Amino acid sequence: MSDTQTFLDTLKARSQRYKAEPTWVAARRQAGAARFEALGFPTRRDEEWKYTDVRSIAQGNFALADDADFSPASAAALTLPIDAYRLTFVDGVFSSALSDVDVLPSSVQVLPLSKALVDNHEAVGGPLGRLTGVDFSPFSALNTAFMEEGAVVRIAPSTVVEKPILLQFLSRAGKPVMSHPRVLVEAGGRSEATLIEHYTGESEATNFTNVVGELMLDRGAILAHYKLQEAPLGDMHVASIHVEQGRDTRYTSYNLSLGGALVRNDLISDLNGQGAETNFYGLFFGQGRQHVDNHTKVNHNAPLTFSNENYKGILDDRAHGVFNGKVYVKRDSQKIEGFQSNQNLLLSDRAHIDAKPELEIYADDVKCSHGTTTGQLDEEAIYALRTRGIDEATARGLLTLAFAGEVLDKVTLDAIAERVELAVAGKLPERFNLAGLVEAAVALND
Repeated sequence: MSDTQTFLDTLKARSQRYKAEPTWVAARRQAGAARFEALGFPTRRDEEWKYTDVRSIAQGNFALADDADFSPASAAALTLPIDAYRLTFVDGVFSSALSDVDVLPSSVQVLPLSKALVDNHEAVGGPLGRLTGVDFSPFSALNTAFMEEGAVVRIAPSTVVEKPILLQFLSRAGKPVMSHPRVLVEAGGRSEATLIEHYTGESEATNFTNVVGELMLDRGAILAHYKLQEAPLGDMHVASIHVEQGRDTRYTSYNLSLGGALVRNDLISDLNGQGAETNFYGLFFGQGRQHVDNHTKVNHNAPLTFSNENYKGILDDRAHGVFNGKVYVKRDSQKIEGFQSNQNLLLSDRAHIDAKPELEIYADDVKCSHGTTTGQLDEEAIYALRTRGIDEATARGLLTLAFAGEVLDKVTLDAIAERVELAVAGKLPERFNLAGLVEAAVALND
């Protein structure tokens, strides 16, 4: 039996559950299944997947969860300590007990996809699949085939959402399961909001999460989008995020990847209106035998658009990282600016990075640059810190944190920044003047 057929058989066994769904959902699901069957899982012969082997997913035996049982105390220990509107999913199943959206402003809707499909499925049907569709990738097609749950966020025009909107995805230990959440965001004209996706779970979990995000920003909308991935080290995580930006919009992505055995992030932004701006800030940290693959693409489809990308990778032990970033400038998209930078720090001689920044330009009045670097900690800088009475482990932690600082400085939510700092540098001794030492370490790195 082929790897693809195993997943299709699981879908067929689930079909009884889908009998009452709207006709358009059934058609979308069938199209996704057909597309996935035609494409199959990608292999390393495919250019976009040449550095990432997904056989551990393709050959996995994953069930589908039917409940959202999770200890409130355990959930509290994993939850970000942040005041937010919160939707929680356990192995892809919505948990009302762990969610808190009862006091939303009337101009904001945050609800599970399952409820949105029942209450007003026509309103969801238009945007859903409008961007990503079933042609984006085999994993997006697989998500469409298994689409049951996820989050729908709608923000009315001119609304400023005072608190972040937090989508929390918890992974349980036990029998391996898979989930295929769909995240749909519609930000009305001149609205402002912060969206957080947080992936975490019990340390022994070995599950597969395959999420698709579709984000639409109408004219003048501003969206800050945090994706904090702290999945258990046995989990596999694939994310396909597609952003459509109208005129004068600003989208800022903070893609922070710390966990997971096998991780793949695809992030695409379409700048479709003049004045649109996108900022991609990424930090990925791998240890052990983790594999972290980030593919990004910015499409300058209109003139007078701006993009800025800064991704940093930190790899230890035998971790493997991949960065492929592409800036595409459509014909006649004049007077655009597109900047891209990728820097990588290898903490071990056995760590490995494959980096490929790209520019594809079909206009002549543009400002574009791209580049990548890879290196190790400067032994002279370590020595300089040790002469100040700092032990070697702490010196290495400080220099590593200083390397990450250029991205972390952009993170405005302290609860998220602290999680990342702890993962990257460990718990540094409180007796040190951390701020001053990090500043000194940055100077030494330079």
